[in-house]
Amino acid sequence: MELVSMKEMLQKALKKGYAVGHFDIHNLEWTQAALSAAKEENSPVILGVTEGAARYFGGFSVAAAMVRALLNEMNITIPVALHLDHGSSFENCKAAIDAGFTSVMIDASRHPFEENVKLTQKVVEYAHKRGVTVEAELGSIGGYEEGVAAGTKNSIYADLNECVELVKQTGIDSLAPALGSAHGPYKGEPKLGIQEMKAISEAICVPLVLHGGSGLPIDQIKQSISAGTAKINVNADNHLAFSRIIRDIFNQDPDIYDASKYIALGREKVKETIKKKIHLFGSAGNA
Repeated sequence: MELVSMKEMLQKALKKGYAVGHFDIHNLEWTQAALSAAKEENSPVILGVTEGAARYFGGFSVAAAMVRALLNEMNITIPVALHLDHGSSFENCKAAIDAGFTSVMIDASRHPFEENVKLTQKVVEYAHKRGVTVEAELGSIGGYEEGVAAGTKNSIYADLNECVELVKQTGIDSLAPALGSAHGPYKGEPKLGIQEMKAISEAICVPLVLHGGSGLPIDQIKQSISAGTAKINVNADNHLAFSRIIRDIFNQDPDIYDASKYIALGREKVKETIKKKIHLFGSAGNA
């Protein structure tokens, strides 16, 4: 099975009223967990790689080669997209595309609107010629995670008119409008701008992306999907699941030294977490 872009899977999700899970991967085991969970649930899946994770892997090409090898070795037949999460520049988006990524996010939300448009246009032009989908962002998503920091600790809502103009002028395939979500674990109960989300979705007619999907209340997840969200990013919940089991293992057996033993248990916890998200998002059975 070859990697695919996000275009068809997100359009299908938007039409049928579910969301595809985007799960950031950080090593071999997390990639195995995401692919295995999606395969067992017969769900499409998006594997996200941040610029920081790419450096950890040893480069975009290493991440892409690993994912492609696993698709073959694990006999994966479900749709899988490999996505650059929060690309900060045209050069990094280009490098990911040239390495074999099938989707990229250009996050120029920290720039003035006109500059965001210009940079996004450049990425779209390069990506679309190669069959690669592009996600963009407007507003400011709060929090900090995996080297991804917002311009402010708090979320600044995306402007409806700017969302319309960005889509119109760039031809992006999906949009992540900041509407109250945050990267990393939430402090206090989040409250998303569901009505604003619905208005943006109806105005731009492209799939919306919800960043900061970890820790959101179930009702807000479901409302977001009903309001036009077709892709939900999850990262912190997997980190928490992995860290808890590893911590428990060392507390129970401080003499354990075989890394393959405890890392494998961590992988299973990440897999369990992803399977629960797949069911919550409604993508199970929609590969």
